[in-house]
Amino acid sequence: MRPIRPIAVLLLAASLLAEGPAMAGRDPDEIRRLRGAGQILSLETIIANHHRQHPGGQLLEAELETEHGRYVYDLKFLGGDGVVREFEYDARTGKLWHFEHEEHE
Repeated sequence: MRPIRPIAVLLLAASLLAEGPAMAGRDPDEIRRLRGAGQILSLETIIANHHRQHPGGQLLEAELETEHGRYVYDLKFLGGDGVVREFEYDARTGKLWHFEHEEHE
């Protein structure tokens, strides 16, 4: 695995900030409808809860996915140690559902 280059991280972060909380692959109207119906929590809520449990780290990517019949927020963070970690949260409850990290070569 190649190391993440700082410029790539900055470009990705800038693109996320420019787009706001809209999720890749999802229609913003669909996200608003799901939030309004109480089927999912907001991305901001999920990120705030994540930072309380896992301080530090830079958000690289956020997606709202459907897995096993439920909505899941898939968040990728770059840690201060240079490791990318992927956290999947149940979008309705906000509970951590799955965790992965990329192995160093």
